Amino acid sequence: QVQLVESGGGLVQAGGSLRLSCAASGGTFSNYCMGWFRQAPGKEREFVARISRSGGSTYYTDSVKGRFTISRDNAKNTVYLQMNSLKPEDTAGYYCAASGKLFCRSDPREYAYWGQGTQVTVSS
Repeated sequence: QVQLVESGGGLVQAGGSLRLSCAASGGTFSNYCMGWFRQAPGKEREFVARISRSGGSTYYTDSVKGRFTISRDNAKNTVYLQMNSLKPEDTAGYYCAASGKLFCRSDPREYAYWGQGTQVTVSS
């Protein structure tokens, strides 16, 4: 059983930056694909970014490409999401998730373990 705890959210002005962290415990971190998802009020949870077990492969949704960077430190059991050039439309609860599936995918149904989320609010 993997437990995930996010941190690093907050209020930031448009154009600003935040770095989210997600600390994992209770499992072998390097066995899991890791993903970040977000959910705004009244909207469905959407994929943001994912990273392979080794960290060698990453993938982003189009709206954050060039602005967000996902990374992981397997020695620290932590995955990060660096968010630059933030826009008001990035405002959402951000969740990290772990998948033990053979292939890393963007479908949230592939992820068995979820954190409690951290709120990101971008003011215009």
